[in-house]
Amino acid sequence: MLEKIADYIRNNKNIIEKEDLNPIVDFISTNSFKSPRIFSDFGQDSAAITNDNERFTLVTTDRIKTSYIEKYPFGAGFSSILVGVDDIYACGGTPLAATIIISFKEQNIGQKMIEGVCNGSKKFKVPIIRGHTNTKEYYELSSTLIGEIKSSDYISATNAQENDNIILAVDFEGQVGKASKLHWDTVTHKSSEAVLNKRLAVNVIARKHIANSSKDVSNGGIFGTILQLIKYSNVGATINIEKIVIPPLLIEKAYNLETYIQMFLTTSYILTAPEETCQDVLKIFNDHIMSAVVIGRIKNELELNINDGKDSIKVIEF
Repeated sequence: MLEKIADYIRNNKNIIEKEDLNPIVDFISTNSFKSPRIFSDFGQDSAAITNDNERFTLVTTDRIKTSYIEKYPFGAGFSSILVGVDDIYACGGTPLAATIIISFKEQNIGQKMIEGVCNGSKKFKVPIIRGHTNTKEYYELSSTLIGEIKSSDYISATNAQENDNIILAVDFEGQVGKASKLHWDTVTHKSSEAVLNKRLAVNVIARKHIANSSKDVSNGGIFGTILQLIKYSNVGATINIEKIVIPPLLIEKAYNLETYIQMFLTTSYILTAPEETCQDVLKIFNDHIMSAVVIGRIKNELELNINDGKDSIKVIEF
């Protein structure tokens, strides 16, 4: 089991694709204009811009893959809002508005994309305020979400500290997504109030200043997200795979750990917190009807290790 999981992590195409972007990000970071008002940028789920009122303006941008648009245009539209919303919540912020870029060749696909965008806007109570549209040449969909947070409450994705506990929080009230068996859908079948209440857990944690770092689980899955967090924080991690709990519905459908760690888990977060506040973080998630467990610990050595409580494997060394 450990070897299979280690091999998956090393060969995860979503992780590899993100690694391929590093030279581009490095070039832009080195050569673009700098402003003292930028508190954080690359490496964060949401960049933070300093304001005079002791608040940050939060900004995040995402693109939806063309293949997903062509197969599931409504889901693509909905996802363009979902992914940005969760980037804002991951750092403890509150989404304010969204802008979109949308292009399509066929009117029926374009209409479904737009309907998905509007559905996501209503679900997460985020207005669409600007955008750009092309209706003749190709399929493209990207979104920018704008949010805000009190500057002292901002949870960075680059601040994991040695000996922090690593917490995995997941909404167990979900279903397998229509687009893929590797999509854990926790939002489309629920009310706005229900999906927003789950996300408010991170707002509460942010206000209490009890977590050092946070990221929402991305398309790289649980381990892809952990790898991003520890690389940006310049630390390592050890994960006990026996501590990762699979939602009961997925167990009923014969999902195992090897499959589960490959899933894009909506309404799910990886956080790190010191021992003295860890139980408070777990309780807040539980109060918001989320499953939250400690699955590992941050360490200084720049490597990712996994274990099953007995044996251990070094997966990647940075």
